[in-house]
Amino acid sequence: MSTAIEPSPLEMRAAMGNFATGVTIVTGLDDGEPVGFACQSFASVSLEPPLVLFCADHSGRAWPRIRRSGRFTVNVLGEDQADLCQRFGSSRGRKFEELDWELSPEGTPSLPGTLMRVHATVENVVVAGDHDVVIGRVTRLETPHRATPMLFFRGRFGIEDQHEQIAPDLWGWGDHWG
Repeated sequence: MSTAIEPSPLEMRAAMGNFATGVTIVTGLDDGEPVGFACQSFASVSLEPPLVLFCADHSGRAWPRIRRSGRFTVNVLGEDQADLCQRFGSSRGRKFEELDWELSPEGTPSLPGTLMRVHATVENVVVAGDHDVVIGRVTRLETPHRATPMLFFRGRFGIEDQHEQIAPDLWGWGDHWG
């Protein structure tokens, strides 16, 4: 029997902050209204069939609305798209207000200037702690722009000048992405 003590949420965030991730905006429509949230937990799962996953916070407002529709788009951000991240990364963000977005052929919002768009249908949802692990079946891929991706590392965007930082400043953690 193990006598290990589980890490606290703060210890978990500080340690996991050492893993750099891309930043995405997951979008969908709910009764014709566009909804979305910033998400850094996104990955490819399978090539055949084509599957991806993202994790969404149970307490988020957008994910339950996207789940009802059964369809979503993952918009992968470039390093120059901090404005989009700020819009969707906070419950106080402007989201789609005065944003020039397009409706994809799949019926989901496509955001402007993104590096990649993954259009998918909800294949499976697994409850895991305070999040849902959402597995989506990819229906269409777009790679409209080639640029440097936005990275999230040690609680900040980008990786420059972070060698001395010991713990993340926890940007966005209080806003509960997802």
